[in-house]
Amino acid sequence: MDLPTYTKQQLALRNGQDKPQIWVAYKGLIYDMTDSRLWRNGKHYEHWAGQDLTDELPDAPHTEAVFEKFTPIAVLVKPGSF
Repeated sequence: MDLPTYTKQQLALRNGQDKPQIWVAYKGLIYDMTDSRLWRNGKHYEHWAGQDLTDELPDAPHTEAVFEKFTPIAVLVKPGSF
């Protein structure tokens, strides 16, 4: 699977406000949540789209299995990996 790469700055624009896409990252992969009813307007409970949610998941009422419902669309580039 050869996915495009995006930086955190590019991910931040896909927050449902600056651009219509609603993306979130988890464990280095970016997922498109645009069609998820749980991410209306780029917000999911106290979380905002356009962010890496890896460190937030332990506080969530669900497990990482929730990401299995979505197909990764890109890879989040780690800072300094260029």
